Amino acid sequence: QVQLVESGGGLVQPGGSLRLSCAASGFTFRRYTMSWYRQAPVKERELVASITSAFGSTTYADSVAGRFTISRDNSKNTVTLQMNSLKPEDTAVYYCHAPGPNYWGQGTQVTVSS
Repeated sequence: QVQLVESGGGLVQPGGSLRLSCAASGFTFRRYTMSWYRQAPVKERELVASITSAFGSTTYADSVAGRFTISRDNSKNTVTLQMNSLKPEDTAVYYCHAPGPNYWGQGTQVTVSS
């Protein structure tokens, strides 16, 4: 049974930090690129960051580049998203995604507000 389970969301003040984690099971995690997406109210889901399987090459949306860092641990089947200097416009539900087999997590809410 495939599972992607996100954790680490919550409420944070502008300028603060959060660290999201995604625990994967039920498929060969190390073979696949992993991504984080987010969806804000009344907006389309958008790609935030991706990391490749073998070499860990990363890509970021322009809106988060320099503030967010994606990483993975293939020995633990986890992918994380370190989010710094958070802004109110980062408020969204964040989803872990394996693009190859098209697996999605259930999402975790991130709210940036004073």
